[in-house]
Amino acid sequence: MATPAIIDNDTWKRWQLTGRPAQLIDVRSTDEFACGHLPGAINIPLEQIELRTADLDPSRPIVLVCQAGAGARARLAAALLQLEFPNLTILDPGTGAWIRSGNPTVCCTVTRWALERQVRLIAGLLLLAGVALGVTISPWFLGVAAFIGCGLTFAGATNICPLSEMLARLPYNRLRRSAQGSSDTDASPAHNLSCPCEQQKQA
Repeated sequence: MATPAIIDNDTWKRWQLTGRPAQLIDVRSTDEFACGHLPGAINIPLEQIELRTADLDPSRPIVLVCQAGAGARARLAAALLQLEFPNLTILDPGTGAWIRSGNPTVCCTVTRWALERQVRLIAGLLLLAGVALGVTISPWFLGVAAFIGCGLTFAGATNICPLSEMLARLPYNRLRRSAQGSSDTDASPAHNLSCPCEQQKQA
């Protein structure tokens, strides 16, 4: 089985300028995608990639991208698709480096942190606090760590995460709204961010 080709951000830019008809597939989660993605990218999360091959055009080069370039998700997606789509390429160093370099980025949420990352941070802090307080003050605080562990197990088993749902309702996690119907509204010029999501929903 051939190894997928690797291209960098400059090569991708040249492809766009020359009109090369490549299909850019972002295999991150929907929350990560909403927090910032390359213009023109199509979001097919890794866990859906095998079920959505009909969304891929085998006549065009398929470029896979995730947060860390040739990271685990892009490589795994390539391995899952390679038998059916041998013309695969991985964009390295990925979306994170693309955004940090100040390249044009589409952002659909006010916050730049995906919900999954927020959940991991809060759960980790609560676990750390529960264990630290349980060891230094009272063993009863270990119940906090046990509760968080049960919550994470429940979320993994049912794909229902109450903490994620609560965080999604906070103002900084809601979709930007374009008052004038322009994709540049609420954009951050310093980071070349635009937000066409609401405009696309109304079209």
